[in-house]
Amino acid sequence: MSNPVVQAFFVGRAIAEVLSERTERALTDVLSEWGKLEAEARENLRQFTDEVIERANRAAQAAETGVYTTQYTSGEAPGDIQANIDDLRAEMATLRSELQRYRSGNSAE
Repeated sequence: MSNPVVQAFFVGRAIAEVLSERTERALTDVLSEWGKLEAEARENLRQFTDEVIERANRAAQAAETGVYTTQYTSGEAPGDIQANIDDLRAEMATLRSELQRYRSGNSAE
């Protein structure tokens, strides 16, 4: 290609083709990711709705039968909660005794 005008034409056309392909690929990727996110959001909303309806139905059944149950959201059994309460009470007693000792040490000065 000795003619620079013809060469510039083909270079320009090649640039346009490459830019078009890359833009198409990028747009396809973006739309694909958007579709995935939308599908995940719909699934999360469906699961949330199902869980809410299930809990409401359980509460309605409990109200009809007069049996009320406590739900443990953290997965702990009642004994574990009592053990945690006992531990917290012991820590509070220790803190109270330390606070009294600190106060009595400061009042003597």
